[in-house]
Amino acid sequence: MGRFSFPVGYHDIHQIKIVNYQLNRWHSLGYCRLKDLKAAAARMRGMDDFKNEMVREGERALAEERYVNGTFYLRGAEFFVPPHDTEKLGLYDRFINLFYSKVTSADPIKIERVNIPYDGGALPTLRLPAQQEERRGTILIHGGFDSFMEEFYSMAWYFAERGYDVIMFEGPGQGGALKYHQLYWNNEWEKPTAAVLDHYGCEDVTILGISMGAWLCVRAAAFESRIARVIIIGVGYDFLAAVPGPLVAMVKFLFRFPGFFDRISWLQARFNQQERWALNNLLHISGEESPAAATRVILDMNAENLHSDRVTQDVLLLTGAEDHFGQFNIHLKLHRLQIETLTNARSVKDRIFTREEHAQNHCQVGNIGLALDVMAAWLEDVS
Repeated sequence: MGRFSFPVGYHDIHQIKIVNYQLNRWHSLGYCRLKDLKAAAARMRGMDDFKNEMVREGERALAEERYVNGTFYLRGAEFFVPPHDTEKLGLYDRFINLFYSKVTSADPIKIERVNIPYDGGALPTLRLPAQQEERRGTILIHGGFDSFMEEFYSMAWYFAERGYDVIMFEGPGQGGALKYHQLYWNNEWEKPTAAVLDHYGCEDVTILGISMGAWLCVRAAAFESRIARVIIIGVGYDFLAAVPGPLVAMVKFLFRFPGFFDRISWLQARFNQQERWALNNLLHISGEESPAAATRVILDMNAENLHSDRVTQDVLLLTGAEDHFGQFNIHLKLHRLQIETLTNARSVKDRIFTREEHAQNHCQVGNIGLALDVMAAWLEDVS
């Protein structure tokens, strides 16, 4: 039995899709109890209630000295809080303090936590040494737009227990790099990756990009020769490449009138909770003040800037068959397009997870353990 267990099953906890996904996410990663999440969900009418109910569960868990549960309920609470709300940073600070004072301190492992100087600020990193005498290599883990590296601690433990040194890091626009060092989003991911590899003196590494990190890790591999293997989990490549033509034409037309684009965006945000959260989050991460400018940050994450043809490493691509971000089956189209454009990769292997495996959703939430087993088996084959 490892440090963390990964429960199997994607549950109908809340009727709002994105709220339901977030609740499943913390359970599936092995941090939170399903019965607590169901109790919180029963009191939530929507995203506006999420923070208070997750804080309530967090306080109860901490009072009962269930520190892993309580710490990650507070992480969940922070997720939907608008960036301009002063409680957002307070919840983040509390999550970080609890994570390092209560969660990691109880583990029989000496972690290394370092802020690496970068572009006038710093990149937070966390290293877990291999827990076997025979080391199998180094795995570099990062997330996407809205992630903190601490979220992937259970996944890092999985690999450390199997003999891998694991380094997690946050780049511009993520976690502490954004909140404490005002490093805003930059899709040239090879640059922060190089800074991390330089600091730790790493060669021949596996990079693992999660969610929007799927795009970022391919970009890093295209320009960083110290990366030998690439694991892609989530949706990347080029969003407009998989969207129906009329929608692409409409987006390009609206970008000719940025003021009009901004007004439409704010109007949508006013009447839709999820649109409001997504827009505020994008503005926060990008450091832009207008929806049009912030959206261009997303659209710059396209096939041309990705440079898939420069990737010469071994590649593993994992996708859920029913990713909840998959309107118009975008996720499956992007999966196919990404494979087709990895023309110079040493090898390419892919897997589409199904409902029968309980891993059909975004980043295999519902059966993360299965996804990790697939990654571990692939690493044995290509290393």
